[in-house]
Amino acid sequence: MLSLMVMAGFLILAILSIFKVLKEYERGVIFFFGRFQGVKGPGIIIVVPLVQQMVRVDLRVIVMDVPTQDVISKDNVSVKVNAVVYFRIVDPEKAIIQVADVFEATSQLAQTTLRSVLGQHELDEMLSERDKLNADIQSILDQHTDAWGIKVANVEIKHVDLDERMVRAIAAQAEAERARRAKVIHATGEQQAAAMLAEAAGMLGKHKQALQLRYLQTLTEVATEGTNTIIFPLPIDLFAAFLEKSDDKS
Repeated sequence: MLSLMVMAGFLILAILSIFKVLKEYERGVIFFFGRFQGVKGPGIIIVVPLVQQMVRVDLRVIVMDVPTQDVISKDNVSVKVNAVVYFRIVDPEKAIIQVADVFEATSQLAQTTLRSVLGQHELDEMLSERDKLNADIQSILDQHTDAWGIKVANVEIKHVDLDERMVRAIAAQAEAERARRAKVIHATGEQQAAAMLAEAAGMLGKHKQALQLRYLQTLTEVATEGTNTIIFPLPIDLFAAFLEKSDDKS
């Protein structure tokens, strides 16, 4: 009787082991005596022990950190760069059959691609054109991992670390650029002011009365500064109109 109960227990366990439950984001790659049979799931599936084998595959997006890489830029600057890769398995059959370890393969490919792509650009491009570099790396990874059933959704460069000497050099370069822009702005202002003064002088030269009024206005502004003594030249043109009238009377 005891032996029958033990046998019944083993039989129940064997029957229960036949049924496998796969979540919505999981798929089961089924092998029949070592040969690929198909992909099943999600839900309850039947796997016959000793005859069939199942390998679970997660279809969710996987976030993979790319370790810090030593990169020499196109202008011979040594930097340390790390990144993060977002990808997911879209073909479970290829991910299991075509590559031994899909995650390790993707990680190694991401590292070599990161060094290769960034090494073709100068430091300024690494710092200012990250979106373009991210897109280039993502495109290359997606193309090479397609044979493994992988879809690379996005690549983001996280940090570009420079040594202290290069940081000081970049700061000095930025300071020199700001000084250059300030000088250009100042020179542009002087040029515009000179042009406007020349235009104003031309207008005043055409109208003597306006020149005289401007002279008197300047005297008024000087007088309001609180000085005790004011010495100024008296232009003869100021009395030209009066002299002309005196000559006419005589």
